[in-house]
Amino acid sequence: MKKIIPENFLWGGAVAANQCEGAYLEGGKGLSPVDILPGGIPVRKEALADVRKTIETTYDYYPSHVSIDFFHRYKEDIKLFKEMGFKCLRTSICWARVFPNGDDLEPNEEGLKFYDSLIDELIKNGIEPVITINHFDTPLELTKKYGGWKNRKLIEFYTRYCEVLFNRYKGKVKYWMTFNEINMILHIPSFGGGLVFEDGENREQCMYQGAHYQLVASALATKIGHEIDPENMIGCMLAAGTVYPNTCHPNDILIAQAANRENYFFIDVQSKGEYPRYSERLFEEMGIKLDITDEDRKILKQNTVDYIGFSYYSSRLKSADPEVMKNIKPGNAFKTLGNPYLKESEWGWTIDPVGLRVTMNDLYDRYGKPLFIVENGLGAVDKVEADGSINDDYRIEYLKLHIEQMKEGIKDGVELIGYTPWGCIDLVSAGTGQMSKRYGFIYVDKDDNGVGTLERSRKKSFYWYKDVISANGENL
Repeated sequence: MKKIIPENFLWGGAVAANQCEGAYLEGGKGLSPVDILPGGIPVRKEALADVRKTIETTYDYYPSHVSIDFFHRYKEDIKLFKEMGFKCLRTSICWARVFPNGDDLEPNEEGLKFYDSLIDELIKNGIEPVITINHFDTPLELTKKYGGWKNRKLIEFYTRYCEVLFNRYKGKVKYWMTFNEINMILHIPSFGGGLVFEDGENREQCMYQGAHYQLVASALATKIGHEIDPENMIGCMLAAGTVYPNTCHPNDILIAQAANRENYFFIDVQSKGEYPRYSERLFEEMGIKLDITDEDRKILKQNTVDYIGFSYYSSRLKSADPEVMKNIKPGNAFKTLGNPYLKESEWGWTIDPVGLRVTMNDLYDRYGKPLFIVENGLGAVDKVEADGSINDDYRIEYLKLHIEQMKEGIKDGVELIGYTPWGCIDLVSAGTGQMSKRYGFIYVDKDDNGVGTLERSRKKSFYWYKDVISANGENL
């Protein structure tokens, strides 16, 4: 019987520096956007909406300041990842740990030494590092001083940072991603672009201008990465999930297509090297006039990415009928209609395993480049039993159904590099600041108020995923 998943497939897990490291000022690190965000859903939502106000506000509790203390416990955690059989770990480097102010001329050596040790420890344990260069982690000083990514100067600061990383980790890191979920600058601009808005400023103009500068920076990073080491694989990263039309009414089809294009817009530029024709009408109707130079266009055209990384948690649903859209509700940073054919998570996210296959085929048909599923998972409340066990069968079921559909996508002809479920160890939720919204195979003893021992323990899913990896996905 022919095996579906290739032997060199990168099974692993995914985390991000800003959600797991802690040690928020240790070793000369500067402030990151997450470091000023409080815990608690309502107050965190308000803080994300107005960075200027958040900077000036003192809160009772900041989840990122300790997080799960990966900074001090990474060797213990990597040992557990090795026990599961990880072939790779996707993590990120904190820009403010390397360049505390973002615009520093020289990097912070103490910060780099931490990543030296982390990457060496992964390699020593046979785990391939997959590194995101900027995972919602633009140094806070760049927001205060320059207004974030709406300022062209950030391209220079970012490429300086990239050059340091590519030189430092040449021969050690092969797989890179330039920006995490680059399309999130349109949905969480404070996180995605470090943006602050002046009164009366055209928000769409600012967001798309910031996106353009990130796209140019990404292309330059791709150029630098290939020049320093031709073996480097430089990828982009999309918050993906196909938008379905609510009905077969042509207007619903059109509005779903427009919503999908809003996401594809970024990857069109990074993968094809130029702005799609549909963006001309989009910008005209929004009153957007971007600062795009001929040199920008040349850089974009000559430096396209090697692969498409993407997160997939759910599909979405949209209608052209304003009355129907009154029922729209929050999802994974994207608002969506409820899908009557699908279940939802405890946080109201649509659970759609088949949507992963749909999304894989949509992306591969559009770009023809290798894909990498770098986030997928279920946020849920876990109960620790009296004997210490955690029977997270709901998580096993979620991942099983998605891996089955991933295999179907591979059978469809999609070229897939790997699969790294999100939050392979429990960490702080980016959107809500909660610990109770858990994704991991490894339980971390800490609650939403920061109370706990930080002790690690294996969930039932830990052993299940270990078996999946050892059988290369053939034993679901």
